[in-house]
Amino acid sequence: MMVAPSMQRSEAAQLDQLNTGERRVAIGLHVTLTAPFSPASQNFAPKHNGQFPPLAMMLGLACLGRLQRDALAAEIAEQLRLFVETFGRPPDFIDGHQHVHLFPQIRDVLLALAKERAPGAWLRQCGRVLPVSQRFHDRKGLLLDFFSHGFRRRAKSLGVRTNPAFAGTYSFGSDAKFADLFPRFLENLPDGSVVMCHPGFVDDELRSLDPLTAEREREFGYFADDGFPRVLERYGVELA
Repeated sequence: MMVAPSMQRSEAAQLDQLNTGERRVAIGLHVTLTAPFSPASQNFAPKHNGQFPPLAMMLGLACLGRLQRDALAAEIAEQLRLFVETFGRPPDFIDGHQHVHLFPQIRDVLLALAKERAPGAWLRQCGRVLPVSQRFHDRKGLLLDFFSHGFRRRAKSLGVRTNPAFAGTYSFGSDAKFADLFPRFLENLPDGSVVMCHPGFVDDELRSLDPLTAEREREFGYFADDGFPRVLERYGVELA
């Protein structure tokens, strides 16, 4: 997330240490186009109180075709440039904060730029591999299925790689039992699939930028527990 306040070369160096000696992790660009973050490019529009528009506004503008293509291209190109400048190489993959990369207009600009400037990267689509009868229980997942259909079609036409399947959506909240939810995400996933998760520690900066706080620490606790490797083994899954 190149527009995050703490994203500096020192942060990149700490991430790169994970690949010292052998390649252990992929590091990607999390394209950010919603408040409370601010644009990296000078002339991005429209803005809302000097920041990107809120998620609902950005979605509405994209669906109505009212975003400025040149401004979008300049902003995404600048975030990609900052990634390359900071890490010394293009990203291994590209996705979007709050899934904005799937939205109309945004997806066309992003896919074209990815093909040109990060040809080795794959892009995250969020279509699930669930039976139709199970899709309607998760409204957020259903919406992502819808937008991912057009995203995959456009990516295929450009020859841009995407992940074959996606899982990990759930209703964030204090009553969400991640330990019960996660094993279900692994069911019927083909090789190369992506399971979305947000493990991390909460600090003052995070509280000022994102409402997803306690959930991150619950997820971190689950992945750090000895039971997590056993779940992967039970479902025949290996982290790649």
